[in-house]
Amino acid sequence: MNLTDQHVLKVAILDLYAGVANEGMRCLRSLVKEFAEAHHFHLQLDEFEVRQHIQLPDLSYDVYISSGGPGSPLESEGSDWENAYFNWIRSIEAYNASVEYAARKHVLFICHSFQLACRYFNIATVAKRRSTAFGVFPVHMLEGGKEESVLKDLADPFYAVDSREYQVIQPKHAIIEEMGGSILAIEKERPHIPLERAVMAVRFNDNMIGTQFHPEADAIGMSMYLQREDKKQNVIENHGFDKWESMIVQLNDPDKILYTYATLVPNFLSNALAAQNSLVAQ
Repeated sequence: MNLTDQHVLKVAILDLYAGVANEGMRCLRSLVKEFAEAHHFHLQLDEFEVRQHIQLPDLSYDVYISSGGPGSPLESEGSDWENAYFNWIRSIEAYNASVEYAARKHVLFICHSFQLACRYFNIATVAKRRSTAFGVFPVHMLEGGKEESVLKDLADPFYAVDSREYQVIQPKHAIIEEMGGSILAIEKERPHIPLERAVMAVRFNDNMIGTQFHPEADAIGMSMYLQREDKKQNVIENHGFDKWESMIVQLNDPDKILYTYATLVPNFLSNALAAQNSLVAQ
């Protein structure tokens, strides 16, 4: 898809990192900017600090990406920032329901945002894991994922960076079906562990999708980041040397994180713009 040089893509990134240093925001900025350059159009990219400053974007943007973040997705219940965040989701839903001949707003929820969205839509249980998931893991598609255009071109399983203390389990299939959504992917099978596999990606509705993993993870940048002595020691202290070494190897595998990075978020952006352009052409 090639857009004219006069087209302006307006993207809002909702920052849920609460001021904690991270690689996620850098990766999201890079992905959006790379996409804009590849398709030859002007980009307006704005960021909103949700948790510290309760900043939320208005309805003037084409695309919204809501980031991961630290801490519990349960303890924020009833907080001012979460109430404002849920009201923002509600406003997107209302806008999309009200328009017929205008472009709808597309939203991607990542990791912490994904867990919050699952709570908002009441489609599953969000619970603390027995141990922290950290590393590069295979993600297995369900039938919904194989038909999902945002996951188009990814293998089954595909590989993703996973970093979480909480998980989405016990999906409420009747509610998901009633919403017009579907479960797209689940975590790797662990035959030696008698636990339900967590939900890793959900299509909430025609315009909203979420992933438990980090599709924005920039393999090269993250590899350099993890090889910094302070970060290397931190990972080794918390997860062991074998986990650190495994991440370095898998981050640089062209069929794993490099491919996921180059595929999922660009597909999401392409789909949002294709829907917008089809309306303009009518």
